[in-house]
Amino acid sequence: MKEKVLSVKNLTVSFKTHGGLVQAVRDVSFDLYQGETLAIVGESGSGKSVTSKSIMGLLSPNAVIEKGEILYNDVDLLKLNENDFAKYRGADIAMVFQDPMTSLNPVMTIGNQISESLINNLNYTKEQAKARSLELIALVGIDSPEKRYNQYPHQFSGGMRQRIVIAIALSCNPKILICDEPTTALDVTTQAQILELIKDLQQHFGVSVIFITHDLGVVANMSDRVGVMYAGKIVEIGTVEDVYYDPRHPYTWGLLASIPAFQAKGVELYAIPGAPPQMINPPKGDAFSLRSDWSMKVDFVHQPPMFKVSDTHSAATWLLHPNAPKVERPAQLQDRIDALMRMHEGGKSE
Repeated sequence: MKEKVLSVKNLTVSFKTHGGLVQAVRDVSFDLYQGETLAIVGESGSGKSVTSKSIMGLLSPNAVIEKGEILYNDVDLLKLNENDFAKYRGADIAMVFQDPMTSLNPVMTIGNQISESLINNLNYTKEQAKARSLELIALVGIDSPEKRYNQYPHQFSGGMRQRIVIAIALSCNPKILICDEPTTALDVTTQAQILELIKDLQQHFGVSVIFITHDLGVVANMSDRVGVMYAGKIVEIGTVEDVYYDPRHPYTWGLLASIPAFQAKGVELYAIPGAPPQMINPPKGDAFSLRSDWSMKVDFVHQPPMFKVSDTHSAATWLLHPNAPKVERPAQLQDRIDALMRMHEGGKSE
């Protein structure tokens, strides 16, 4: 059994707004194990980024952590003051954001930005920091490190800037790397290169990765486990094989069936009807019930618990109740499952 490096328990986060209290994350729990990649997927507004920023202690001032624990090395990070939390941020838990231009200082050279992290967190001398920075620039696949060390972010392409952000994140050998949609701002070719780089660097550093994305296709060949979020809750979690081969929640069915990249010729593209609910007043029962073709009366009254499908797979849907009727999944779903698993198997064999 792999060592557990992070445990999120019953995390509940809301935001104070003029319109009311937005319930962004609702009773979220999951574990992260040594050396694994856990993908957290869902539509925009599902609570993925708020969850990741809670782990980093980077929530906005209007955020309210109503309850929960985030345990790292048996320390509840949520109970730390800012000064104590800062000791973990970067050194033990690092993050890569989706837009590298907002992560880099435009008036500092690339070399100084990498060196700054090493000097502040690991007490390197300037000479040591420069030597390690040059190694990291080369490690993330950028040629001519000596030349690049003295250049500024605007002299780099988008993909190269994201490589530098990854170098900074990994500079202090963190145990956990959170990637919050790190390829969204990049073109498809560069996106694939960055995903491959993250895979390679994970093996090199032995780091555990939380990968935040809205695209199940992106994580098919690089994740070990997948957590599906909807309306602030994790509605399904399991290994990639569990979630992709045998999805159980109707929302997961919809996400898989609507991936256009695997659209079979002559088959109508599936789309999840409606839109996510407003989280100031989330639905009383299953938040997905208003958009689901498989809703029952109980879905509009009671939130479903997490039903255990197997030792590694759980889903929060009343369809898993012993008395629930048997239903047919979307016809388009199996084509997507087959395509995604071919991608996953191809990624594992490389």
